[in-house]
Amino acid sequence: MTAEIMTYEGKRYRLPELLSWRLEYACGVPCDSFQVECLFRTEDERAYQKAVRFFAYEGGQTVFTGVVDEVEWTHGPEGRRVTVAGRSLAALLLDNEAEAADYGAATLGDILRDHVTPYGIQVGERVPIPPCQNFSVASGQSEWQALYQFCRYHGGVPPRFDREGRLILAPFRDGTEKVLGPKVPVTKLTRTERRYGVLSEVLVRDKSRKTTERVENPAFLAEGGQCRRVVSTGGKSSTQAMRYSGKFQLDKAWGNRRSLTMTVPLLFFAWPGELIRMERIGWTGTWRVLESVVTLDEGGSGTTLTLGMPDTVI
Repeated sequence: MTAEIMTYEGKRYRLPELLSWRLEYACGVPCDSFQVECLFRTEDERAYQKAVRFFAYEGGQTVFTGVVDEVEWTHGPEGRRVTVAGRSLAALLLDNEAEAADYGAATLGDILRDHVTPYGIQVGERVPIPPCQNFSVASGQSEWQALYQFCRYHGGVPPRFDREGRLILAPFRDGTEKVLGPKVPVTKLTRTERRYGVLSEVLVRDKSRKTTERVENPAFLAEGGQCRRVVSTGGKSSTQAMRYSGKFQLDKAWGNRRSLTMTVPLLFFAWPGELIRMERIGWTGTWRVLESVVTLDEGGSGTTLTLGMPDTVI
């Protein structure tokens, strides 16, 4: 893999050969992140001090576009090294607080204009999202929260960034399942069944209207589950929005009940959102990639995947 940094002046610098690196990808939440380490050259110091963007390439393709958060110089027995770390362009929306606002009928264009385009973010694939009546952005919310609330809660679309730094506003498209059979090398495989964090019910309260909507998870209740959450919404929330928010919280928590973690000694084996069909003795079924961590260091290289049930809410 090769990498570049870009300064706030718009100049690009190719990094020396990478000694180690780690790229973490998710389905929008949490934010993707990167960390790379290379030998330090004195003539590059000013470039590192001015670095604001990071780009990584593999096989002629862009595999990461991000914001530089931190540069660290180390002098030790192994020589002079520099480490560059940061996050995807979602960081621009996470780090900036949105202005509180009330929209009579918010459109996707309104949300992009007020909460996305001011940061120079380009929009890639997107699907139509209907206007939302009485949409509010609360004081203290980040730009990401404003975007996520509109697109995910009201439009049913999980916002995320692609590897070229474009905002994607479209559902994950299920194509051909990637088959993981006996011939695919796997160095570690762990399956987890959890009850902690699974919700039995959610109460969605509108304090201004003094109304409450209760949404239950019958399957978990039948198993003796007892875990309730109380969610407060703005005073202009509609009953439909309240119910959808509660159902969303239940479905998301339920989808995390079963997970599978696996490590494959292959780089970029799978990407978040993809489906993997397990065909190994005692390990069968279809799973969805929720997180992918690709690494190369002194211990070797590979991809560690966190898999969830195929209908997991993203």
